[in-house]
Amino acid sequence: MPRYSTSTDLPLTIEKQAVGSIPAQLAEQIREHILAGTLKPGDLLPSSRGLASRLEISRGSVVAAYEQLAGEGYLSAHKGGTRVAENLELQKIIPQASGDSAEGNEESQQPLPLPQRQLIDLSPGTPDTSLLASSAWRSAWRKAAAEPGKYYPAAGSPELQVQLAEHLRLMRQMVREPAEILVTAGARDGFRLLLSALRQENRQRPLRIAVENPGYPSLHQIPAAFGHEIIPVAVDEKGLNPEKLPTTNRPDLVLVAPSHQYPLGASMPVDRRLELLRWAEENSAYIVEDDYDSELRYVGDPLPALGALARQQGIDRVVTLGSFTKTLTPGLGLGYMLTPRHLFEPVSQLREVLGSPVSALLQSALADFLAEGGVRRHIARMRRTYRRRRELLLNTLHSAQLPPYVRVLPMDGGLHVVLAFTGSSATEQHEARVVQTLAQAGVGVAALGDYWAHSGHLSGAENQDDAAAARGVVIGFGGAQERALLAGVKLLVKAL
Repeated sequence: MPRYSTSTDLPLTIEKQAVGSIPAQLAEQIREHILAGTLKPGDLLPSSRGLASRLEISRGSVVAAYEQLAGEGYLSAHKGGTRVAENLELQKIIPQASGDSAEGNEESQQPLPLPQRQLIDLSPGTPDTSLLASSAWRSAWRKAAAEPGKYYPAAGSPELQVQLAEHLRLMRQMVREPAEILVTAGARDGFRLLLSALRQENRQRPLRIAVENPGYPSLHQIPAAFGHEIIPVAVDEKGLNPEKLPTTNRPDLVLVAPSHQYPLGASMPVDRRLELLRWAEENSAYIVEDDYDSELRYVGDPLPALGALARQQGIDRVVTLGSFTKTLTPGLGLGYMLTPRHLFEPVSQLREVLGSPVSALLQSALADFLAEGGVRRHIARMRRTYRRRRELLLNTLHSAQLPPYVRVLPMDGGLHVVLAFTGSSATEQHEARVVQTLAQAGVGVAALGDYWAHSGHLSGAENQDDAAAARGVVIGFGGAQERALLAGVKLLVKAL
C-alpha cells in the first residue's frame, strides 16, 4: 500500500429527484467503477466528508454507501481511509446471468488456458542489471536531476562527448576528438540516421547493403524497412569473408560485427580486417562496424575496434556504432556513432534537423558516471561475473554427455553460447521440437535458425559443417543467476 497515496477523483453524480435513495445511487456507481476496472484493489476512495461536500449531500449518505459496499466485500476500512478491498475476487462477486444453464453454457464454465510461464530465461543478449545501481550510479542521477533545465546541441552533450572520447581511447583504442562523436539513442538509431543521410546524397536508387548471414535480426530489418536491398553474405570461423562479397552490383555498405560475430561468436582476425578495409577503399564502400559487446571478452585480449585500425591504415571508410545496451542496461537507450570525416557534416546536419532523441538528463547522468569511472568499474565487475557463469555453463555442458549430434561452438566473449545441431538432426523440425520442449519445461532459449537470412540455410555454403550450423539453440547466460542457469542447463540437456 502506498505511503503517500491520494484518493481517486471519481466521476459521480447524484439525482436527488430519482426514485432510488442517495446512498443506493452512490453505492451503485462506485460498484460499477470497481467492476469496470476504473477502481482497482487498494485504491483509496475520497473521504466521506470531502465527497459529501463535492456532491452536496449529507456525510451520512456517503457513510451509508461505503458501509453497504464494505458489507458486500467491495470496500474495506483502514486507518488511512476507505479503500477498494485488497483481496477482492470479482469472479465470486459478479452474479451469473440468469439465462445461463449448466447444460447450455458448459463451454464457458471451462477455465481459460493460462499463458505459458517462463520460469528460467536463457534468452541470448540479456545482461544482468541487478548490480548496476551502485553509489556512483545513484549519485550521477541525483546530480543530473538537480539541474533538470539543461539543453544540449543535437550532436550531444559536450561533456558526454569528452567522456565518450576518453572511454573509447581506453577501452577500444580509438583516438577521436570529442566533437567527432555523435550521441545516439543506440545502434539502431545511429544506423537509421546514417542510412537517411546516405539516401539524401544518392536518390537514384536504394542502397545495397551486405549483412552477415547469420546476423543480428533487428539491425538487418532496418535497411529493409527503408526499402534498401539486403545482400546476405556467409560467415565462417573468422567472420565475414570479403571474398564472398558480390563482384557485380557491389554493396554500398557492409554491416559487420568484427569483434564478436552474432550469434556464431567469430572474432575477425587482423589479416581479414585489413582485407575488408582494402575492399572498402577500392570499391568506395563503407564498413558499418557494430561494436555491440566488444568489452565482454573472456579469452585473450580484445582486438582494437575496426575503426581504430582503419585510421592507422589511412583508410577512412568505417562507421562505428556503439551503445551501452549489453555493458550497462538495455533500458538506458544511449549510444554513439563515429563516421568518416567526409560523412560527419551531412550526418550531423540531418541530426540537427531531426533533433536528438536522447534526453539531456540521461546525457548528464552518463557523463558523470563515466567521469567518475563508474562505467569501467562496472564493466570489469560484470566481466568477472559473466566469465564465472560462462565457465559454469560450459563445464556443465561438457560433463553432461551431450548427444553426438550436438556441437558446442567456441565463444570467446559475449553473453551467449551456441549449440549447433549436426547431421540428420540439423533440421527445422528438430530445432522446433527442442525449443518447444524447453518452453513447456519453463526455459526460454532462441532458435539458431531464426538468425539466418534464407530459412536457416547458408547462402553459398561450401561444406557440410557450414550447413549443419544453420540449426541449433542459442543460450544466454547474462540474465540468469548461477542457480537458475544450472537448473536451466539441466533441463536443456534433458530436452536434447
